[in-house]
Amino acid sequence: MMGFLTADTFETGCRIEIEQSPDHFHAHVKLDGNVPIYPGDSVQVHGEPVMVSFGEKVSFQRTATVQRASALKRAWTRLSGHFEMAELYEVSFNPGRL
Repeated sequence: MMGFLTADTFETGCRIEIEQSPDHFHAHVKLDGNVPIYPGDSVQVHGEPVMVSFGEKVSFQRTATVQRASALKRAWTRLSGHFEMAELYEVSFNPGRL
């Protein structure tokens, strides 16, 4: 049960897909059961580090620990996220150099 200052933690399986090629360079983690992740939550994937050579694509199963954010941390993450997003809006429409 998530409280105002406490958070839930649980383990679940996950599928990891990593690709390093001329067309794609990515690493994706999909939690088993399509567990939703909310603002402030954290996910830690367990296991040895993986090395992927250029031109390779690998996928495998691992275990992950999901830590839900407390209500306070979730609210703070949402609030601070709006200020972070505002930085992206700071653009200039000057026709030339200043």
